[in-house]
Amino acid sequence: MQTLTRRHSLLLAAAAALAPAGALGADPGTAAIIAEGGSAEERIEDTRSALELAVAQGCDFLQVNVVPTQEGALVARRDNELSASTDIAAHPEFAARKTAKSIDGAEINGWFAEDFTLPELRTLFCREAQPTLRGGNLKYDGKEPMLTIGEVLQIARDGCVKTGRVIGVCPRLIRSAYFETLDLHVGERLAEELSTQGYVAPAAAIWVQAGDADALKAFARLSPVRRMQMIEPGPYAAGLTTAAALADIHGYAQAIGAHQDLLIDPTAAVFPSPTTLALDAHNAGLAIFSHTARAQNAFLPQALRRTGRGPGDRGDVDKLLVALFSDLIDGLATDIPAEADKARRAVSDAIARQRAHQTPPSG
Repeated sequence: MQTLTRRHSLLLAAAAALAPAGALGADPGTAAIIAEGGSAEERIEDTRSALELAVAQGCDFLQVNVVPTQEGALVARRDNELSASTDIAAHPEFAARKTAKSIDGAEINGWFAEDFTLPELRTLFCREAQPTLRGGNLKYDGKEPMLTIGEVLQIARDGCVKTGRVIGVCPRLIRSAYFETLDLHVGERLAEELSTQGYVAPAAAIWVQAGDADALKAFARLSPVRRMQMIEPGPYAAGLTTAAALADIHGYAQAIGAHQDLLIDPTAAVFPSPTTLALDAHNAGLAIFSHTARAQNAFLPQALRRTGRGPGDRGDVDKLLVALFSDLIDGLATDIPAEADKARRAVSDAIARQRAHQTPPSG
């Protein structure tokens, strides 16, 4: 197994001090790794190769966003607008379907999944949606079709067989209110799909995610599987992370998925400076997951950005991973699952050594 570089030895030695004392008796080694879009720094996100690689690299869950087709079939796409992530612009037969829509207060031009049938979408091939950040994935453009949510679930089950580990799926509901106006009830279709595929118990390897609390509350009436309230930094974050708000979330979800900046203060003079959110969530009876650890400078706290490099260049993401796992979170979403698994093991080993050293001898 690879180890973290020597320059992180001091950070690892301090990992136990960062962990809230006695918090649930947690072990970072049991924290779940959620592969957001799969191993998306090495393959085009949401493709079979990205998801299968993530399983091979040690992830525990595969995360995909769920969007509907015209007839209500569910496909795995970061966004329902397709021009960035597929080759649809190169299909003259679909040129006339390019349109402008107002969605969630934004005017968007392009081609939208909900305007196409599943057989039509099957003729498209995936492209790297962020070429300036993931230039290495351009060589995979045009090689793989998009996946249905049923195919994603099957990839997870196949991963269980191949690895002997439990591999789950985190389907995320996006733009639920917008799809409802089109009579496309994504939550209902997802609940039906999960039931058909045998995910019918709270202990099933599923976390249904959404930033829309109403969407999660509605889904709770349709399926017993676990639900996760996503929380982004911004003006509404403070109102969602108070003790009263966390207690309210506990009424309709079993976890929160908080942006990493809500767990590790990105503006603090000293890194890492954990907030109390992980402990607060646990005290409210909620599991807590961090999202989304990415390696590029643009996504890292200022203290971890490597000077003299651009926003798309890699920064010190391994320090972020160590800090997050040391905060005793229940899981972490990332597009670099191999590096996350390495950090998880290193932090778990460091904390185990620290706790063994602090345990008084028996007798």
